[in-house]
Amino acid sequence: MKALVLSGGAGTRLRPITHTYAKQLVPVANRPVLFYGLEAIAEAGITEVGVVVGGNGDEIRAAVGDGSRFGVRVTYLPQERPLGLAHAVLVARDFLGEEPFVMYLGDNFLVGGITGLVEGFAASRSDAHVLLTRVGDPSAFGVAELDGRGAVVRLEEKPERPRSDLALVGVYLFGPAVHRAVRAVRPSHRGELEITDAIQWLIDNGHDVRSTTVSGYWKDTGNVDDMLEVNRTVLESLTPGVAGEVDEASELVGRVRIERGARVSGSRIVGPAVIGSGTWIRDSYVGPFTSVAEDCRITTSEIEFSIVLRDSRLSGVRRVHSSLIGRSVTLTAAPRPPDAHRFVLGDHSEVQIPT
Repeated sequence: MKALVLSGGAGTRLRPITHTYAKQLVPVANRPVLFYGLEAIAEAGITEVGVVVGGNGDEIRAAVGDGSRFGVRVTYLPQERPLGLAHAVLVARDFLGEEPFVMYLGDNFLVGGITGLVEGFAASRSDAHVLLTRVGDPSAFGVAELDGRGAVVRLEEKPERPRSDLALVGVYLFGPAVHRAVRAVRPSHRGELEITDAIQWLIDNGHDVRSTTVSGYWKDTGNVDDMLEVNRTVLESLTPGVAGEVDEASELVGRVRIERGARVSGSRIVGPAVIGSGTWIRDSYVGPFTSVAEDCRITTSEIEFSIVLRDSRLSGVRRVHSSLIGRSVTLTAAPRPPDAHRFVLGDHSEVQIPT
């Protein structure tokens, strides 16, 4: 079995971060979200991986390399324009050949890996297998409708009136029949070749399409809130440790990891939190569920439930919360304007002024 990892999307919901950064490389717990997917693929025993890349291809190549660090062999598959998930399968036709494959969206995060799903698909010899999960707003996803026996009967991409609350998770398993399906579908009203339409073609033409409803944790890290939530989830299982320097005036509380080359002085860090190599935290507070990447400086500031990318600076800032701060950002306190109060007070008044 092979794997097809899609990493060509523009990441419009994460702008302005993704104006200069591939969305699949935005880190959670100081590691790009794409890396978690590649590790899950390797753990499932899959070694041949095709990575579909677009305008961010150079960044993806630089980060992933030949795949050997993950135990896989990577082939890069350029996609000139993001014309839909089914179009990505068309782009990868020569790489995939007639082998079954797992298609994994590079900005998705699935706790528990895919090993059991891959093994089950191989044993079933079905033509396609989709993962589903219940969501509060299914109109933002591909949506599946099941019959009374639990079989998939209908799929629709981002419907205005969803027929169920079962959203498609960004992991799909396909046999070679999908290649006929992606050639048969036409662009949707969004101008894309939808993978949901291709799977519907398989259903309509009598192919065996199965599903599993995921009860564990899954996130599409397409927006800031979801990125922060995935960061929180990963940090909850953080292995604490101090490889850097922490002075006697500092306090570490809970699961905190200080990477090699990082320094903490006169500061309080409450975990789970990770401080990247080369970063200096001085006279500051870093609160729970915060990831600070490498070579940052945080001075006389407070930050929690946030992600800070490399080479950024925070100085004199209180308090930063629920934030995604990009690379080489400088965040400082603005000069405080002079306070002035104007009153017309009657006799015997009593007034309290905050100072």
